[in-house]
Amino acid sequence: MSILRVQSTARMLCCGSLEVIPVSEANRQLTQRWFNEVWNQRNSAVIDEMFSPNGRSHGFPEPDSVLVGPGHFKTLHETFCGAFPDLHFVLDDIICEGNRVAVRWTTTMTHLGDHFGFPASKKKTTLSGSSFLTFENGMIMDGWNFMEMHRLIESLRGD
Repeated sequence: MSILRVQSTARMLCCGSLEVIPVSEANRQLTQRWFNEVWNQRNSAVIDEMFSPNGRSHGFPEPDSVLVGPGHFKTLHETFCGAFPDLHFVLDDIICEGNRVAVRWTTTMTHLGDHFGFPASKKKTTLSGSSFLTFENGMIMDGWNFMEMHRLIESLRGD
């Protein structure tokens, strides 16, 4: 006889009853919250709540980059939001399975800050990419990010 175990998380509803949310749905909600609060609202304070102390962000800003922990991610976040203070992410697709989430996203933004080491171009631009996230204990443990950052930087510099 085999027993199927379904991982889930629970939350209290207003009337004191308990609602069980499958892990994949809880991770979907955390992913949406991450892009909305961390990026669209540019709220670096919530990074500590959602990004594991041992979490790793791969592929951002360089394809071979690995940022470990919320502190290193916050530094990158500050640079990117400083360069693009009006950035806005749209989540085009979200696919969840267990503790993994795949996201295809598009961000629109205007290069208004010199945080990349060259003057602001004031160019409006779009960047599309994908992120593959792994969750552990309700936090992001790994994020693998794919985007054309070199193309973006070259277009802003006019190279």
